[in-house]
Amino acid sequence: MQPIEPTLMQHPAMTEPSSRRLTWLILGLALAVRLLMSSHFLLSQDETNYWQWSRYLDIGYYDHPPMIAWTIWLAGRLFGQTEFAVRLPTILGISIASLYLCLLAARCFSWRIALHTALASQSILLFNGAALIATPDGLLLPCWAAACYHAALAAEEDKARQWLLTGLCFGLGLLSKYTMLLFLPLLFLSLMSSSTGRQRLMTWKPWLGLLAGLLLFTPVLIWNARHNWVTFRHVLFQGGANKSTLFTVDYLAEFFGSQAGLLSPVLFCFLVAAWLRGWRNRENQRDLLLWMSLPGFVVFSLLALHVRIYGNWPAPVYLTALPLAAGLYAGRRCWNFGLGLAWVMSAAVMLQVLYPALPVPAEHDRTAHETKGWDELGRKVAQMQQRMPRPDKTFIFGLRYQFASELAFYVPNQPRTVSINRWSRPNVYDFWFDDQMLLGMDALGVYEYKGMDAMLRQVFNRVLPERKFVLYRTSPWFGKEAVQTLYLVRCFGFKGGLRWQPKDPRDIRTAIPE
Repeated sequence: MQPIEPTLMQHPAMTEPSSRRLTWLILGLALAVRLLMSSHFLLSQDETNYWQWSRYLDIGYYDHPPMIAWTIWLAGRLFGQTEFAVRLPTILGISIASLYLCLLAARCFSWRIALHTALASQSILLFNGAALIATPDGLLLPCWAAACYHAALAAEEDKARQWLLTGLCFGLGLLSKYTMLLFLPLLFLSLMSSSTGRQRLMTWKPWLGLLAGLLLFTPVLIWNARHNWVTFRHVLFQGGANKSTLFTVDYLAEFFGSQAGLLSPVLFCFLVAAWLRGWRNRENQRDLLLWMSLPGFVVFSLLALHVRIYGNWPAPVYLTALPLAAGLYAGRRCWNFGLGLAWVMSAAVMLQVLYPALPVPAEHDRTAHETKGWDELGRKVAQMQQRMPRPDKTFIFGLRYQFASELAFYVPNQPRTVSINRWSRPNVYDFWFDDQMLLGMDALGVYEYKGMDAMLRQVFNRVLPERKFVLYRTSPWFGKEAVQTLYLVRCFGFKGGLRWQPKDPRDIRTAIPE
């Protein structure tokens, strides 16, 4: 297949070597910007939760596989318990994913297309968010991109080394996020779509790679076998296994709207157009890009007819869609406009995280809600703890695991905090604490709804009236604004009752630790 050359890049000076150098420059600059930004805003609630995991190292966790905890632990050992260390693994992960994407684009098309792939991948909010906010996605994406690249080489060259690398990347992806399981059927469809691919499946080499990947995943299987398969119960619940309604359109508009917002509306339209055009005119070098993206997007679209799909869930399927769209449309005016719009959208959000430059009230600004005021709350809680009658016998808790995690990171000296899950949902704290560890102790807690102190009387001998605490930010547009109102409460004589109590005995998540 002849490379599709974008009109914009026909200038004689824009040779393949210069395109390659510019590609690496863009990726390097994006990495440098993220590293510089990473320590200049507070951790979000999910980030502090994953940091908490790194303090309780294990081979498995309730919500996700362990890779996010392992890498944060390593970064913390090297750079201390800081925002920079927590975010470093995913910042590096997105850079690795981008590198593999560009290598794949260069192999399928040209380095000029790889340059446009670099511009697109560094521009969209979905990938910038996955880099700057430490979540499992930032580790899943490099594994998926690397597996796609090595699978392309394996399918072409049929070398055992490439099949083995594909399997190892698949296994590392499984240790990062369970979405990686989708990689297997997509690759199988890709190979089955050509006679060469079908011949490859008849040999031992791809199966060796699969075996290597599954062996890497065995720690998670061992952990779940010891804990009543709670992670898989959680994943099934997230996928709507407990829902009685099989079909609904309630989530469809939200799903497509979130994808258009995270990718930018114009680039999202280009991806859809590339899928349609690629499907009508399938060619060998494009097939992998098409099969590793389109069927996955269809799967998530169908799931959106049953359950709410979070905006970041389909992220892996866009990895190979970007080079495909760049190869088909790069250089067109609308493509360049789409790139520009994506850069503007991402830059605006990233700037808003650092400084509230946009005239968005705090109540509608998610960046403010996630990252403002937690350090002040931490200092306040530490002061109140020291004024308790028995500070050394007083634990700190949240009625949401997110609050418990923020307090663990931002209370001075980073104490071990507790999440009382009795009235909320099961989570990883159920595996770290049991009632016997805390019986008779006093506590200082944080929650978000006024009057929740009445519930706490079920698990404490005495509960004092709650105190309101407001998290603020200062905006050049609106001055000092309330971001969130929380409540602090002092409790005495813990009686027991940490763990989640299911309201419905048929809830698939009811298998909790003994």
